[in-house]
Amino acid sequence: MSEDRPVRTASVLTHGRPAQSADALRALMTVARETGTELRFDHHEVEKHGLTEGPGLVIGGGYRSDSDLCVVLGGDGTILKGLRRQIWTGVPVFAVNLGEIGFLATIDPAEQEAGLRQAFAGDFEVLGLPALEATLPDGSSYSAMNDVSVNRRSGDRVAELRYGIGGDDVGHVRCDGLVVSTPAGSTGYNLANGGPVLAWGVEGYAVSFIAPHTLSARALVVAPDGELELYNGSSSPVELGVDGRPRGLLGAGETLRIHFRREAAVLAQTEGTSFYRRLREKFGRLAG
Repeated sequence: MSEDRPVRTASVLTHGRPAQSADALRALMTVARETGTELRFDHHEVEKHGLTEGPGLVIGGGYRSDSDLCVVLGGDGTILKGLRRQIWTGVPVFAVNLGEIGFLATIDPAEQEAGLRQAFAGDFEVLGLPALEATLPDGSSYSAMNDVSVNRRSGDRVAELRYGIGGDDVGHVRCDGLVVSTPAGSTGYNLANGGPVLAWGVEGYAVSFIAPHTLSARALVVAPDGELELYNGSSSPVELGVDGRPRGLLGAGETLRIHFRREAAVLAQTEGTSFYRRLREKFGRLAG
């Protein structure tokens, strides 16, 4: 699917280290002035970069999720932050890679100025990305664009995890933890874990185990409508992570429920982008 509307407003998120995004930010402001695009910076970005009011700049306050576009200058962590900020809004996330891999990035720095001009003209394609919704026993829930993980706490014994899908018991594994990932997240923690790579566009999610102590434990791919129920049969809590960030504990005897949610966020892409080319180019860099 492609966009064909000029971008009049763009919310901006940048790398956690200001020096790493300073040049890219200056280039973004230059292109925005030339195209008449209003840039919006929340108070965190204002403080990070020492921004002041100026023509075409809206600064301060909370993050604006109602812009025409979210522009991210950063690596995959910052891009994930942008996707979470724009979940369920339909606003595309256009990312300039300032990280090591940037698997989710739209363009690399060398393409920034030309790429942003195209983006602000509405000349880009969009891809809907699914999310995982993790619900704890107390009813609190978290959305993950990449993955949900549970890990035994440092110093604790091996975790005893029982898991079922759609009400059917599937297995019982003694392990250090478990990772549940979306297709977009399958090239991250899940891949490092020996889990399967899922091409973007695949409907479903992957489950892989961290250092399993059970020979029969194998990664699996779950159909999109299958609810995963993860029961902590350990004598102690396990840590819950969402997109690599700690989100509390799953207590002994408690169950975590995970659902697949279709097209939760929208990623901007340049015309003709291929998942398989991206896979070759991004991970090929690490071998060079």
